[in-house]
Amino acid sequence: MLGQNQQTFNRRRGIGTLVFISGFFLAFTIALIKIQVVDYEVYAKDGAQVSSKTTDVKASRGDLLDTNGNPLVTNRQGNSIIFESAYFPPATEQEVRNSIIHNLIRLFESNGEKWIDSLPLLLDENGRAVFPSDREADVLAMKSKDYLNLNAYATAENCMDELIAMFKLQRYPLAEARKIASVCYGLKRAQFSIQNPYTFAEDVSTDMVAKIKENNGFYKGVTFEVISYREYADGTLAPHILGTVGAINSDEYARLKNEGYGINDIVGKNGLEGAMEKYLRGKDGTKRVTKTADGAVEETVIDPTVQGNTVISTIDINLQRVVQDALREGLHNIDTPIAPAGALVVIKVDTGEVLACTSYPTYDVSTFTEDFAELSKDTENAPLNNRALNGTYEPGSTVKMSVAMAALENNLITPETTIRCTGTYEYLDQKFKCDQYHNSSYLNVNTAISQSCNCFFYECGKNLGYAKMNETRLLLGLGQETGIELSEAVGRMDSPEYRASIGGDWYLGYNVQSAIGQNNLFTPIQLANYCAVIANGGTRYRLHFVKAVKSFDYKETILENTPYVLGETGFKQENFDVVRRGMLTFCRVGNGREYFRSLPFDVAAKTGTSQVIRKVNGYNQKINNSFVVSFAPYENPEIALCVVAEGCSSSLKILPIVRAIYDYYFSDTGTAAETQFENVLIG
Repeated sequence: MLGQNQQTFNRRRGIGTLVFISGFFLAFTIALIKIQVVDYEVYAKDGAQVSSKTTDVKASRGDLLDTNGNPLVTNRQGNSIIFESAYFPPATEQEVRNSIIHNLIRLFESNGEKWIDSLPLLLDENGRAVFPSDREADVLAMKSKDYLNLNAYATAENCMDELIAMFKLQRYPLAEARKIASVCYGLKRAQFSIQNPYTFAEDVSTDMVAKIKENNGFYKGVTFEVISYREYADGTLAPHILGTVGAINSDEYARLKNEGYGINDIVGKNGLEGAMEKYLRGKDGTKRVTKTADGAVEETVIDPTVQGNTVISTIDINLQRVVQDALREGLHNIDTPIAPAGALVVIKVDTGEVLACTSYPTYDVSTFTEDFAELSKDTENAPLNNRALNGTYEPGSTVKMSVAMAALENNLITPETTIRCTGTYEYLDQKFKCDQYHNSSYLNVNTAISQSCNCFFYECGKNLGYAKMNETRLLLGLGQETGIELSEAVGRMDSPEYRASIGGDWYLGYNVQSAIGQNNLFTPIQLANYCAVIANGGTRYRLHFVKAVKSFDYKETILENTPYVLGETGFKQENFDVVRRGMLTFCRVGNGREYFRSLPFDVAAKTGTSQVIRKVNGYNQKINNSFVVSFAPYENPEIALCVVAEGCSSSLKILPIVRAIYDYYFSDTGTAAETQFENVLIG
C-alpha cells in the first residue's frame, strides 16, 4: 500500500515538472516571438545605439525692425565648433585634451580663423603675464575658490603658474601654454558636461568644418553646430542705438542665473539689444542626440525652440541714413581745430518718438568684435561714446528761450519790454560781453531771441535768480532724464548746491552767466526734447526708441508704447507764442533766413555757441562748440531736433545740416512710407 502511494506521488511530480518546463518554454517562445517579430524594430534600434543624450538647443534672438517694418537686425545661420563632453577626452586624460586643443588652435590660426580666447590674462611684449585693464571682475572670478583658488592679491604670473600646473602644460612654450590654458579654463568656467557643451569658435567657415570632419578620428568630441548669428541690414546705421550682443560675463551671470541664463549664453550688452534683452531673448528647446553602432547620429526634438519677440523701433531707417550722412558731411565741411565730432537727434513733437539719433565719430556694429580693441583705444575721438545721449555740453544761447519763458511767467517782462544793449553789461563790478553788438539798440524779447542778445538775458537772469531759471528749465525738460530706454546722462544745472558739492562758493554773477547757458550741462537729446516742449505748447512726453514688441509670429502684441506724458509745464500759451515767434523771426529775417527762406513752410530755430577747454596738439586751448535747436513746420509742428558740432566756431555753419533734414523729411520721399508699417503690423 505504501509503495503504491509512492508511485502515485512520483507520477504526479513528473507531470508537474513536465507542465512547468513546458510552460517555461512556451513563455520563452512567446517572448522570443515578441522580441524578434512584434517588437523587432524597437529592439533593433535600441541594440544599435551606442549612446544617447539630451542637450539644449539655443533659440534665435528676436528681430529689430525700424518704424516701417524694415529690418535693422535679424539672424542668419552659421557654424559653431563645439566640444561634446560625451566624446571629448575626460579631465583625467588632460594631456590628450591638451593635444587636441593645441592642434585645433594651430589649425585655426594657420587658416586665419578665430577661436574664442576669453582668458582674463595676457602676455605683454616682453612675454610676461599681465591682467587686462578692463576686466577686473573676470580677474577676481578667475582667482576665486571656484577656479584657481588663489588670494585676491595674486599676481598675473601667479595665475599663469597655477594654470600651467592645473592643466599640465609644463612641456609647452609659455605663449602656447597660455592659449591652451584659455580653452581649458573656458571648459572649467562653462561647467563642461553633457548638459553644457563648450563653444570653441563661432561663425566658422564651411572649409574649416570640413577639415575637422576629415580628421574626426583625432578631434574626438569636436563637432559643429548650426546656430543663429546677428545679421545687420547696415552695420553703420545707428550702432549706438541698436547695440551689441556677446558672451555673458561673470557679473551678468551672477545677476541673471536665477532667470534661467546659463554660463554659455549670449546676452545683449548695450543699446536696444541690452535694454530689450528680456523681449529679444528666445526660449531654448531640447533635443535627444543618439549615436548608433555604425556611427550615424540621429536627433529628435523634444521641446522646440521659440524665437525671441520682434522689437519694432521708432527709428526711420531712411531718415536715419539721411541724418547720419548730413551730420558727417556737415562736420567735415567745417574747419575745426579738432577732429570732427558731434551729435544729432530728431523726435516727433507730439509723441516723444525718436525718429533718428546719431553720434559722430561712429563705428560699424557688424565688425564690432573685430574692431573693439582699436575702438576702445581711441580715447581722443571716442567713437564708442554715444554723444547724443551721454555727451553733456554747455548749451550756449539755446537756453535763452527758457530764460525768456521764466521772465514772462514771473511777470518780470512783457512782450513789449525793451532792454538796451551797449555791448557790455555791468553787474557787481563785473563786465559781461554781448558778442552780438546791437549799437545801443533797445530790444524786446522777440528781437533778443532772434538776434541772441546777451545783455537782454543778463538782465533777466539777474532779476530771476538761479532758482526760478532752473525750475523753468526742469519743466521744459532740461537737466533730467528723458525717459529713454537707453542709458543717458542727466547733466547739471548751476546752483549753490552744485557749487558746494565741488567745494566751491556761489557768487551772484553766476546768475547772469547761467542766463546765457554757461555753467550748465545738457545732452543733445534733452535739448531736442526741450525744443519739442516749446513747439507743442508745454507737454513733455517720455522719449522712446521702442514703438512696440510683437511675438515672433506677429500674432500677439507684447508691448505697445503709446504717447506718455511725463509732465505739463502749465505755462500760458501766449508766452509760448512769444518765445516761438522769436525763433521764427530768426529764420524769417534773421541770420537763418538764407538757409530756410526757400522752403514751402516756416521753420523755427535758435542757435548757440559755448566755449570749452580742449587739448589741441598736446596743449589746452579754448574752442567753441556750436548748437542748433529747431522745429518745423512752424504753424503745425511735427518734428524737433538738436544738432551739436564740437569745435565749430559759429553755429551758422551747421544750419545746412538742419536744412538737409527738412528737405528730406518733408519731401514725398521722406513721408511716403510713414503709414506702411502702421497698416501691416501695428494696426
